[in-house]
Amino acid sequence: MRLSRVYLFGLWLGFASLAQAQPSVEWRGSSPAEQALDAAAFKGVAAAINEHLGDVESVVVVLRGRTAFEFYRDGAPDALRDVHSVAKSVLSALVGIAVGQGRIGSLDQPVLALMPEWTSLNSDPRAASITVRHLLTMSAGFEVNDPGGTAPAGRPPETWARPLRSAPGAAFAYDNALIPVLSAVLERATGMPLADYARQQLVTPLMLAEPSYRRGLGLRTLDMAKLGQLFLQNGIWGGKQIVPQAFVSAATQPQNAGGLPVSMPYGYMWWVVPSSAPRPTFMASGFGGQFIWVYPPMDLVVAITSTASMDTARRGQAVQLIRNRLFTAAQQRLASEAGVSTRAP
Repeated sequence: MRLSRVYLFGLWLGFASLAQAQPSVEWRGSSPAEQALDAAAFKGVAAAINEHLGDVESVVVVLRGRTAFEFYRDGAPDALRDVHSVAKSVLSALVGIAVGQGRIGSLDQPVLALMPEWTSLNSDPRAASITVRHLLTMSAGFEVNDPGGTAPAGRPPETWARPLRSAPGAAFAYDNALIPVLSAVLERATGMPLADYARQQLVTPLMLAEPSYRRGLGLRTLDMAKLGQLFLQNGIWGGKQIVPQAFVSAATQPQNAGGLPVSMPYGYMWWVVPSSAPRPTFMASGFGGQFIWVYPPMDLVVAITSTASMDTARRGQAVQLIRNRLFTAAQQRLASEAGVSTRAP
């Protein structure tokens, strides 16, 4: 998904001006008093979305571990929504879990060590050096002619047989075809279908609704926010380390310079906003305005889904919403709590 660089730069400037918040608080419910303060801070936001941001379908804002605001144009909070390439960040979490469990030896394990039957599919000797890390960082080196990031993924054997443009690890190239490859690797490493492993390791511990896998990944907007909160909490949920902390840290720091379609640095299937902060803003991004946006200094997670189209991507209403009304409301909400400052340092 292509984002407006003007919006992204403005978003970064706004984020960079804020003071560091308190340490991350785990997911919890809200008291009636907190709900009243939430309603005051986010007053008018739903009406503004309805009136001016017709592309936006749903929004969940989580602030300091609590759901502070929700919006559903269709009135269906339990609807499973097509999250497009946000699914890449979910897959990243599952890979991190598998590494932590020793099911994948390390991120530097060659793909062919797990999928030896693919060896004969590609005659380029460089293919043998492609690792799990290269898949996570979109730097496997395959020929990719899809700057918009909208090409269909294809089947893993055909994907692996493609010619290589560069040495593995040498260059970023956004490649939807790496997702079924990494999914196949994960299924081989865990010995179970991807949906079963996801249910065991993410859906059940985080109390997510059962996802849909029929046409891409379908998630509730609330569950998108939970994934962002899981990574904000360094992989901890309910007092348990779900995703290894070291993996979460690396996944949400730049691993390479990234590039199109978002034009930001790239971690392990998370985009990272350029920043000098110890823990930068990071996001999952899907075509046409699907986002999980995580801003650690304010313990802020925003999940948004939009009607997906090229026009939606061009208008960038989801980014406008984050940059303006949602961020301002979150600032106001934190300012209403004693001991929380949102003044510039």
